[in-house]
Amino acid sequence: MPLRAIDFFCGAGGMSYGLAEAGITVLAGIDCDETCRKTYELNNSPAQFLCEDVTKLQPEELGRQLSIKQNDDELVFVGCTPCQFWSKINTDRNKSQASAFLLREFERFVDWFRPGFIIIENVPGLISKKTHSILPQFEKFLKSRKYIHAQGIINANHYGVPQNRKRYLLLATRVAKTIKLPRAYRNTGLIVEKFIRAKYGFKPIRAGTKDCTPFMHTAAGLSKNNLQRIKKTPKDGGDRCSWKDDPTLQINAYRGNDDIFRDVYARMYWKRPAPTITTRFNSFSNGRFGHPTQSRAISLREGATLQTFPKSYRFEAPNEHTIARQIGNAVPPALAKRIGTHLVRMARDV
Repeated sequence: MPLRAIDFFCGAGGMSYGLAEAGITVLAGIDCDETCRKTYELNNSPAQFLCEDVTKLQPEELGRQLSIKQNDDELVFVGCTPCQFWSKINTDRNKSQASAFLLREFERFVDWFRPGFIIIENVPGLISKKTHSILPQFEKFLKSRKYIHAQGIINANHYGVPQNRKRYLLLATRVAKTIKLPRAYRNTGLIVEKFIRAKYGFKPIRAGTKDCTPFMHTAAGLSKNNLQRIKKTPKDGGDRCSWKDDPTLQINAYRGNDDIFRDVYARMYWKRPAPTITTRFNSFSNGRFGHPTQSRAISLREGATLQTFPKSYRFEAPNEHTIARQIGNAVPPALAKRIGTHLVRMARDV
């Protein structure tokens, strides 16, 4: 059974790219963020990019645009809704409130088309915050429409990604008799040094380096104090405790309370997986995003590589901040490929 997918809330196309690598034909990615268009289209052709607000888009119109029909057993709907509202990371909840309940909109399209398979990928908070999550309602909806599903919290590091990246994953089907999540594999080789060492194409650079080529080995600049901070931070996993007693460098918020948020202003470890690559991974002050040995935060391309985007993947956006957001918000393609391969195998047994 050849599968065809529609990637709702596709962003830069990490999920679409991984599913295509697994042999699934991706028909389109849908996102209301026009700044994602160039990145998506450059890397995911012939899949279309539809710049649409799903809260206003009608299923019938989507059917006409993509020539898809109801009750198609070979159709896969992917719903990777924006996750900031459910994240444990401190974000502006007012800004993310509007996107918090997009799963309900996704449900409208599932109800109309009844695809054979469904994929939901999000932050663990979607399932852990059940007191105000809409997930229980979505599960009831699936059951009422004769879908079976499997769900759980997974670590992307067990699915080909060199990060400790915890995610919520749900797979559902109405055409298979049984369903389970892809099997996790522990691979001790999925660590930082196997991806962003100089021998893999990442020459040493300084903070503030601008790479105008598609490779995009661009590092954010550092203030005078932050440059001194990272220089004083021990290489290969050091943190801000090394300069906590320096009155000119210590952060006021942490004075006398040095044990909280130890990963802020810290370096990555060479021989461990990276932390979760967030939308601000290129900022030294926003997490353990300091390069293991160089006096800078990791570059845009290093972040993309730790997200398992191939080095040929081109990111096009108005500025570095938007590119970092595209990279950090993406589903790692290696994880998406594992999910896609799992569905392809399941479809073969139908």
